[in-house]
Amino acid sequence: MYKPLALHLVFVGLVQGVGFRPFITRIALKHGLKGYVKNIGGSEVEVWIEGDSESIDNFLASIFYEKPPVAIIDYIYASFEEPRGYELFTIEKSESGVYTRSNIPPDFAVCSDCLREILDPSNRRYKYPFNSCAWCGPRFSMMYKSPYDRENTAMGKYILCEDCLREYRDPENTRRYHAQGISCPRDGPRLKLLDRDFREIVVDDPIVEAAKLIDEGYIVAVKGIGGYHIASLATNDDVVLELRKRKKRPRKPFAVMGLDVDVLKKLVYMDSSDEELLRSPQAPILLLPKKPDSPVSRYVSPDLSHEGVFIAYTPLHYLLLMNTRDKFLVMTSGNVHGEPMCTSEECARAKLGEIADYFLVHDREIVNRVDDSVLRKTGGSYVFLRRSRGYAPAWITINRDLNGEYIAFGGDLTSAGAVGFEDKVVLTQYIGDLDSLSAQRDLLSSIEFLVENYHIGEKYKPVVVVDMHPRLYSRKIGLKYAESNGLNVVEIQHHYAHVLGAAVDNNLSGLVAGVALDGVGWGLDNTIWGAEILLFNTEEYGFKRLGSIKPLPLTSDRDTYQPIRLAVSYFVKQGFELQEVFKLLGLNLEREVLVELEAVYKLVKLGRHTPASSTGRLIDMVAAILNPSITRSYEGEPAIWLEARAYHGEIREIDDFKITSENNLLLLDYREVVEWILNNKERLEVETIARSFLYNYGVALGELVLESIKGLRVDYVVASGGAIVNEYIYRGLRNKLAEHGLNVLIPRRIPPNDGGLAFGQVVAASLYTSVNS
Repeated sequence: MYKPLALHLVFVGLVQGVGFRPFITRIALKHGLKGYVKNIGGSEVEVWIEGDSESIDNFLASIFYEKPPVAIIDYIYASFEEPRGYELFTIEKSESGVYTRSNIPPDFAVCSDCLREILDPSNRRYKYPFNSCAWCGPRFSMMYKSPYDRENTAMGKYILCEDCLREYRDPENTRRYHAQGISCPRDGPRLKLLDRDFREIVVDDPIVEAAKLIDEGYIVAVKGIGGYHIASLATNDDVVLELRKRKKRPRKPFAVMGLDVDVLKKLVYMDSSDEELLRSPQAPILLLPKKPDSPVSRYVSPDLSHEGVFIAYTPLHYLLLMNTRDKFLVMTSGNVHGEPMCTSEECARAKLGEIADYFLVHDREIVNRVDDSVLRKTGGSYVFLRRSRGYAPAWITINRDLNGEYIAFGGDLTSAGAVGFEDKVVLTQYIGDLDSLSAQRDLLSSIEFLVENYHIGEKYKPVVVVDMHPRLYSRKIGLKYAESNGLNVVEIQHHYAHVLGAAVDNNLSGLVAGVALDGVGWGLDNTIWGAEILLFNTEEYGFKRLGSIKPLPLTSDRDTYQPIRLAVSYFVKQGFELQEVFKLLGLNLEREVLVELEAVYKLVKLGRHTPASSTGRLIDMVAAILNPSITRSYEGEPAIWLEARAYHGEIREIDDFKITSENNLLLLDYREVVEWILNNKERLEVETIARSFLYNYGVALGELVLESIKGLRVDYVVASGGAIVNEYIYRGLRNKLAEHGLNVLIPRRIPPNDGGLAFGQVVAASLYTSVNS
């Protein structure tokens, strides 16, 4: 007679909301083990098994070979215990207590099995728009709190019917045994079609009717899993232009959702890795090169080389697209200009009534707003532009212990906050620009969700982390939060957070040279920085500024919206009179713009301007020289326009960048490059000038790095900031450094833009507190 063993296990990682407890139960029963499995309040899973040593060994092996496809096991805490004499193996009621912290599950795209069910006329979930299972469907967007149990989600109000309950209790039902979000047409959310006044339109199938309306040219608001989308035809110029008019969105590109990858292949070029990403459980929007014969209206992404595309990632979207003529639609965020996406019917009625003609809605609450994630390729690898649905709020494990707990408030553009603890940093979902009060409230509530559900502050007093820029909304929110909760504050310089974050995201240790390229960050000298070479050690707090670019004169925030102001400021600063500048640039602008430029001239002459060593502003100026009427209607528009022009251009060598020294700082001087652009403006195509400038700017930055670190034993070079995603700047920098045996690494798990800033803030604050504690 063998003596039974007992093993106590706590699983940490992405183990709630992914079918992990049912999976553990199946393999425990398969190997003849007794005990229990249950969810714990820190999003971990606890397991107790009893049996002989061989069965336990086989059980442990099965965990790694057979685990659910979306589950991620980061750690297992294990200890042998005295057996308790369990007679069965069961799923026990979840506990609110916490052994340790584990991952909050993000939302997952519909799986192929659930998709097959909604397309099978013999299946009871045929055409059911809310079909999901243990492997797919909404998670974070419908969670009130952890642990991930039905009663803690927006599905709690839907009582399972007999058939769903039978599946839920059946250990042999791999996808639905104890799957918290399951439902069917009898017991799940209800769908209805509403007119602009929110009166219900009674039809047999609201989805079929909505698809018919879209095909007729109407604009329909669709309530998804993380917020509302606005859906319309993507092939009709008049419809797209009308949508732009209603959304007050003159040029910012719309995303295109296709039924599947095969549909999208008719619109854009993609390789096998692109297909895999589009079909993944994360199913993000992916920027891909347009095909010249694409039927998509040119007004969907005007003057751009790439289209943002994604596949139908919920049954609702799939059924809607399936019933349209094109099988692809514009599917853009359901929001008014400058505000977050709507998540409630109250918001939709109040704010989307002037945009949408009809509303396709359901009665399941959206608890946490989650925008679609957006990725692109830079240097042949994927980088985040927006990290949200499918990824947030899963944690990012780093190569160090933070030795404390941190709450970071990020920046103001493409914003996200974060919390940090142990060796984890957790970014909030994408919040967006903080210009509106609703976005500012979203940042605070999203941070508070992480604080509560990751149990920040229960054992240690956390530190609040903010940017140094005195005018940022994120800083003000963070300072007020710290004051209200009696917490200490650490201020972190913007570009240091960027490059330190890039280094730690790439698991680097030691002396690093960082290249920070963006639009606006507050410098230690109270000027605007944005093209910085910083030297730092990942194990120590602080940095040394080694290099930058010659600053441009910034007269006001208007310069970022009207880039021709930058060009005028630059030339006036060089000693030109206003009429000379007008002639030099060949300006033929509207009277009100010319009056504005006269004001700029006076401000520069009076010395009322701020020096800005900004990559973003330099690119804006070059874009304005090539296209004087260009304006910024969305963040980064001139830079995006310039990169799109460069996509079709050739590279000409420009060796006119010069490196000078001033106050022990190396400076990249681009004055002769601006002359080169002016001299070739009529001789070369805009596309070639654009590509040549961007690539050679990257090369020159590489030379600046090499000159800056001469004589130093630098282990690595990293680059971050919103501008580093530019393909041609990155290529130039990479190729120049490669000539000298150096690789340049950019963030891959976090956005290089300010959406990843809070990540670096957390790491920097941990280094600061270790020095100053």
